[in-house]
Amino acid sequence: MSSRRAAITLGTVVFLSSLTVWGVHYQQESEREAMYQGVLKDDARRREKMLQRQLDFEESKKKREIYERAQSIDPRSLE
Repeated sequence: MSSRRAAITLGTVVFLSSLTVWGVHYQQESEREAMYQGVLKDDARRREKMLQRQLDFEESKKKREIYERAQSIDPRSLE
C-alpha cells in the first residue's frame, strides 16, 4: 500500500514540477515576444517622427523661400 502511495506522490510531484517548468518557459517566451514588439513599435515611432521632422523642415524651407521673395535681405545684416 505504501508503495502505491509513494508512486502516486512521485507522479504528482513530477507532473507539478514539469508543469511549473513549462509555465516558466512559456512566461519567458511571452515576455520576450512582448519586448520585441516594443522594439518594433519604437522603431516605427522613430521613423514616423523623423518623417514628420522632414516634412516640417520642407515646409519651413518653402516658407523661407516665399518670405525671401517677398522681402529683400541685405547680406550684411546676416553677419
